[in-house]
Amino acid sequence: MVCQEEPLVNQINELYEKISSLESLKPSEDVNMLFTQLVLTCMPPNPIDVTKLCHQIQEMRSNLIRLCGEAEGLLEKHFSNILASYDVPLQHLDIFPYFNNYVKLSLLEYNILTQNSIHVPKRVAFVGSGPLPLTSIVLALNHLPDTRFDNYDIDASANEMAARLVEPDPDLSGRMKFHTKDVMSLGKEELEEYDVVFLAALVGMNKEEKVKVIHHLAKHMAPGSTLMVRSAHGARAFLYPVVEPEDLCGFEVLSVFHPTDEVINSVVIARKADDDRSSPVYSLEWEQNHTHNFSPIRLQSCKCLEIQPFNPLNHGNIVGELASSAHQ
Repeated sequence: MVCQEEPLVNQINELYEKISSLESLKPSEDVNMLFTQLVLTCMPPNPIDVTKLCHQIQEMRSNLIRLCGEAEGLLEKHFSNILASYDVPLQHLDIFPYFNNYVKLSLLEYNILTQNSIHVPKRVAFVGSGPLPLTSIVLALNHLPDTRFDNYDIDASANEMAARLVEPDPDLSGRMKFHTKDVMSLGKEELEEYDVVFLAALVGMNKEEKVKVIHHLAKHMAPGSTLMVRSAHGARAFLYPVVEPEDLCGFEVLSVFHPTDEVINSVVIARKADDDRSSPVYSLEWEQNHTHNFSPIRLQSCKCLEIQPFNPLNHGNIVGELASSAHQ
């Protein structure tokens, strides 16, 4: 039984029951249909606060996010293999059904970055790049033609698949590398080399995991560098984990963008504090104090600009980038 009278929650719960009963989440007519319905249900702006839902719905939401992540990974692997069969894979990226959504998200993130940065980044890290690293590819091809990209994923096979896509392109293969590493194993000597670090929406599948990663980045990123975090807002929080500005200890939150079009993810941009002494880092004591009450020390300077209607390209496929779930 759903413990909410909210019709939206009932709809999402019904879809969750159908999705969780599927024998496989590999791309198929049934899988695509259900995830499309889910995205369309969650897409319209809605003031719902998922943190105030009862325990039963919170558990359903957590399970649903994991199912979305699994389906997304399977869809990306499927299309990465298809693309790798072409002599020049990058010329055929538009066969991926949600490619236009990545183009829009990349444009959004590039605009946010340029509005809040004084220089073009020389080196960028993308954490959680997956087998079809469309964000890195689109940014590198369309917006940052002289920037080096390091893509990190814990799945070696995903990195191998991704590398096959850029290998035939002499320019991109020279600027883009793939590393099989857990973000929590990256130290200062690696992370301080980057001007910008992108944190994919599904790195850290719940609040606890996400905050651990953010605090690790706060401890090791270079002072003054930029963190781009993907989040979710309103009903879209049933698709992806939510990152609140107060979760970014050690960073100055510059802006929070909540798109209302088919770009599903919110985007948070933050700058690493210049003074490490003002950057509280994650610790066992912090975890014990905040496991059930995520309210880390609030930033003294937090300029949070919430822009609701951000539509860089208000046309194209209406289904979000969840890959009926595709998104990295």
